[in-house]
Amino acid sequence: MRHDPLADNPCHVSIIIKALNEEECIAATLESALRAVQVVGGEVILADSCSTDRTVDIARDYPVRVVQLVHADERCCGVGPQLGYQSARGEFLYLVDGDMQLVDGFLEQALSFMRNHPDIAGVGGRVLEMNLDGLEYQRRHEQWTQVKSGAAGRLDCGGLYRHSAIETVGYFSDRNLHSYEEFDLAARLRTRGWGLWRLPIDAVSHYGHDTPPYQLLFRRWRSRYLCGLGELLRASASGPRQRLLLAFQEIRELRLYTAVLMWWAVLLALLWLPASATSRIFAVTTLLLAPLALMTWRKRSLERGLYAVIAWCFNAAGMVRGLLKKPRFSQPIADSRLLQDARPIRPRPATTLTTTSTT
Repeated sequence: MRHDPLADNPCHVSIIIKALNEEECIAATLESALRAVQVVGGEVILADSCSTDRTVDIARDYPVRVVQLVHADERCCGVGPQLGYQSARGEFLYLVDGDMQLVDGFLEQALSFMRNHPDIAGVGGRVLEMNLDGLEYQRRHEQWTQVKSGAAGRLDCGGLYRHSAIETVGYFSDRNLHSYEEFDLAARLRTRGWGLWRLPIDAVSHYGHDTPPYQLLFRRWRSRYLCGLGELLRASASGPRQRLLLAFQEIRELRLYTAVLMWWAVLLALLWLPASATSRIFAVTTLLLAPLALMTWRKRSLERGLYAVIAWCFNAAGMVRGLLKKPRFSQPIADSRLLQDARPIRPRPATTLTTTSTT
C-alpha cells in the first residue's frame, strides 16, 4: 500500500469555498466551515472569482483567508478549486461551493476513513438538495437518490482530498474547464493509481439559486458552463489514453448528448428523402416528437419532459462548442491576490478522531 508521509502529522484541513456572487448564502457557508475546523483543526479559505456583490465584504468579518482571482475574464468552474489550492496549507483539502453548508460530523468521519485508507485520494458523501422548486434542482435531487456509496468514479459537488495525492498530479483543477473539473481531477488521480470513495452519510446541504429553469439554461450557455464536457474531451485527448477511455465509459451524459447529435443528423437527412413533401413532414414530425413523448411518459409530466429534451439540446450544442474551442491557458497557476489572511484554527483539546469501519 502507498505510504502517506503526512499520515503521522496532526490533522490539518483546508476547507476551500469557491464563490462568485454568493452574498445570500456565504455567511452560513463560512459559519458551517468554521464549526468544522474548530473540531478537527485547520483553516477556511474563500476562493473568490471577482464577485461584484458583498461576498468578499461579508467574508472579511470572519477569521478566514480570502483569495481572489485577479482577472475577471478568467472566471470558470475550473479556476475556483485551483485558486483555493494554491493558497492551501492543509494536509487535507475539503472543497465546497459558496451555496452549500457542511453537515456537522461528516468531516470527522471522512478524515478517519482517509487515515485508515492511505490509497484513497478523496472521500465524498451525499448531497442534500434543499431547493426543489426548480426543474433543474428536482432533476439533481433525483440523481442524488440514485448515487451509491462505495468506490466512486468522481466526487461531484465537492469532497475531501489528500493534499499529497493532488501533488502527484500537479494541480487541483484545469482552469480551461467551465464544468466537469471534478471528473478531470478524478481521472488524473485514478490514472496514477489513487482511489475515490463515497461514504453513505450526508456531507453538505446545497441551497442553489431560485433561477427559472430556462433562464438557467441560457445563463449556462452564455457563461460557457455547457461547454465543459467538450472541453474535457479535448483536454483528455491530449493526455494519457486512459483518461479519454474513462470519459467514454463513465460519463453517461456523453453518450446521451452524442445520441442527440445523431438525432439531429437523422432529422436533417429526412428533409432530403426522395419522397413527397407530406411524407417528409410526417417523418420529421414523428421523429421530432418521439423523444418528447418518451420523456413525458418517464417523467409523468409534459412540463418536465419538455424541459429534459430542451436541456439535452442545449448540452449537446455546448459539448460541440467546447470541443471546437482551443484551450486558453497552458499553465495551471491562476493569478490571484490575498485580500485577508488568518491563522489556522487549532482543534479543540478534547477532540479525538475515531476510527470508522464504513467501507
